[in-house]
Amino acid sequence: MTTENTPQTPQTDDDTQDTPAQPTAFILLGGEDRVRELVDRFYDLMDLESEFAGIRNLHPASLGSSRDKLFWFLCGWLGGPNHYIERFGHPMLRARHLPFPIATSERDQWLRCMAWAMQDIGVEAPLQERLMQAFHGTADWMRNRAG
Repeated sequence: MTTENTPQTPQTDDDTQDTPAQPTAFILLGGEDRVRELVDRFYDLMDLESEFAGIRNLHPASLGSSRDKLFWFLCGWLGGPNHYIERFGHPMLRARHLPFPIATSERDQWLRCMAWAMQDIGVEAPLQERLMQAFHGTADWMRNRAG
């Protein structure tokens, strides 16, 4: 996901010790356990709901590796530990997704599945909105096919 879409609160050179740091989306979500819960619900929905067949078909039969990679990635993207970067280096999301046909339909399925997963695990509405804005920008950037 691109830097401008990362849902962290950036710190500036003008920040002082008198100004408390804003909690990251990782902290607001509830840390690693909640990120794992979100990822697991996302992939459960993708596997169970026919409306997500388009994006499910882009994944391998077993979703174990996909679950781990999204969990590792989201931890860092949300402002927590950089598990993905430690394992694989820079995410290079667009380049890694180019082999997969991603059009508007796949983008929208991914976003709907993530929104549903956030609702199911009880992410508070303001954080859901913040994350969906960031997810939308990144998901739109992943499109590599017309339509």
